[in-house]
Amino acid sequence: MPRATDRRSFLTAIALGGAAASLPRGALAQAGLRFGPPAAFNFDRLRALAKQKAAQPYVAPHPVEGAAAIDYDAWGRIRFDTDDALFGAGPLPVTFFHLGRYFQKPMAIHAVQGGMAREVIYDPAYFHMPPDSPAHRLPLGAGFAGFRVQEPRTGALDWRKNDWVAFLGASYFRAIGELHQYGLSARGIAIDTAVPGQPEEFPDFTQIYIEQPAPGSNTIVVNALLEGPSVVGACRFTMTRGKGVVMDVDQTLYVRRRAARFAIAPLTSMYWFSETAKPTTVDWRPEVHDSDGLAIWNGAGERLWRPLNNPTQTAVSSFRDDNPKGFGLMQRDRDFDHYQDGVYYDRRPSLWVEPKGAWGRGAVQLIELPTDDEVNDNIVAAWVPETSPDPGAELNLGYRLSWLADEPHPSGLARCVATRLGRGGQPGQPRPAGERKFTVEFLGGPLTHLPFGAAPQLDLWASRGTFTPYRIVEAVPDGVPGHWRVEFDLAGVQGAEPVEMRLTLRLSGKAVSETWTYQYRA
Repeated sequence: MPRATDRRSFLTAIALGGAAASLPRGALAQAGLRFGPPAAFNFDRLRALAKQKAAQPYVAPHPVEGAAAIDYDAWGRIRFDTDDALFGAGPLPVTFFHLGRYFQKPMAIHAVQGGMAREVIYDPAYFHMPPDSPAHRLPLGAGFAGFRVQEPRTGALDWRKNDWVAFLGASYFRAIGELHQYGLSARGIAIDTAVPGQPEEFPDFTQIYIEQPAPGSNTIVVNALLEGPSVVGACRFTMTRGKGVVMDVDQTLYVRRRAARFAIAPLTSMYWFSETAKPTTVDWRPEVHDSDGLAIWNGAGERLWRPLNNPTQTAVSSFRDDNPKGFGLMQRDRDFDHYQDGVYYDRRPSLWVEPKGAWGRGAVQLIELPTDDEVNDNIVAAWVPETSPDPGAELNLGYRLSWLADEPHPSGLARCVATRLGRGGQPGQPRPAGERKFTVEFLGGPLTHLPFGAAPQLDLWASRGTFTPYRIVEAVPDGVPGHWRVEFDLAGVQGAEPVEMRLTLRLSGKAVSETWTYQYRA
């Protein structure tokens, strides 16, 4: 079984050719940073480098000697001096993460101005650290674990204390949404996640090229070289800080060897429990999750909602499609009282993937790993092509990532706002053995304007078992217009094989709600 990614780990110079030219140091940073010699740079050169490396044997990046001695607590006491921020005088300063036990492999970070790149040379003097910190023993030029972009200098927030995007560990990156809170992460690529008997591969961003933002701009461009045993890629992130964060991602990927699961635009999140199901006395909080469901807008125009599970064993769900319009891991529940936690799960961003161009046939795959704590990222959602690309293949991909509070393209349909499971049967009567009750709540859309006495029709399906309803559709008695509840019992399910379920509300045969889908294990 593949391991769940440890959230505590992730949350808590090459020659590209061309003539050398001088690069004014003062244009890059405040006093303090040191730089390597200049070299010409653009994205085409990075693609050429990726193609060249893909034709060569893979060489894994070496951990920096001494980094393992910097444990989690010691790493947390190291702080970058914002006076040394890259592009510190500009609108979007950049600061750096130090290496440590959980981030031993360095990435070479370059500053780009006027088509010329210079590597930022690591120096412990950039960081505030205790006198006895083992970080003092790292060699000069050791490199950085990652970087983050601080809030605009002209914004309402203190730029020195607040950042809005961070790249840290393997090819992981994350951004805050419009509610000013980090949560789930994205990755450059995911290789062989949850493949039985095969370890997952974690390619690394080994080279980073950060372009100097234009004066007064809220957009910054980051270029990254992605390297792993199965793939090498050139990635370009055009990142804009607005209501939330929007990233336009362009990738050219060169395949070294065929992967069992080649996952594009992977999203990684945490789901422990919610109102759907919670083990008795497992935790004092009502819910704990960064995301509560997977939303899909498929190529046929159908809107799907799949509430997340915390399974007892690794589970993979595939939603086959042809040229999807979008998908994402959402945090829909925004009520603080449903979490009661000062880490603000109610503010965690939703993340939506919007493909550019035709992605062809494949599937949005949802991978759910078991977890017994909130420190593990146990949810992965990604696009997996119908056929894994062959060695030597070149893939050119583009997509947009929207880190917001909600989907960027609402459907206008009623949406699922809760899924609840309980014992089958009716209160006060003997409960039938083996029956499970489902309560699914929908809110808004056309349901808000139903005439008095009218009720939507129920379109309900399961891959096996039978339904024994005693109350099909009722208005939820909370006085909120358009809030409806569907209740049904599922019976006749035996064995470990999961039950796939679908539910849509209709009026005169036309869908008035998104389609609720669920995977139930008896």
